[in-house]
Amino acid sequence: MALVRCWAVGIVVLVVSEYVQMSLVYGPFVGPRGVGSFGAALALVHLPNLVCVVLATWAAARVHPEPWRRMPGRHLAAACAAPAAAQVLLLSLRPGVLEPAGPALWMSTGVLLAGCAVGLLLDRLVWTS
Repeated sequence: MALVRCWAVGIVVLVVSEYVQMSLVYGPFVGPRGVGSFGAALALVHLPNLVCVVLATWAAARVHPEPWRRMPGRHLAAACAAPAAAQVLLLSLRPGVLEPAGPALWMSTGVLLAGCAVGLLLDRLVWTS
């Protein structure tokens, strides 16, 4: 039951933060035509996505209770399952992103890995202090 609670918190935080990102950043600045350059994609899509993944991972990790929190594999599954599931859902809904040579696949995977790592690090820093 503890894992389900963590996953639910991660999903809610991810959905809310992605909605805020889409409303405040993506909608007004990117628009339907998309971004024109790598720098614009990085600043307007990938960095805001990184913040969303960090927040979701951190929130899920924060609600993971003791004693399971001390088990690294279980804590990793509790904290990172929601962002990883969102990544799988994104890739299944947009098969064009699955092109292995495409930068979108590699950037979104990098954002997922970096976001989960930073979220877990924030959790560790706050938990130990």
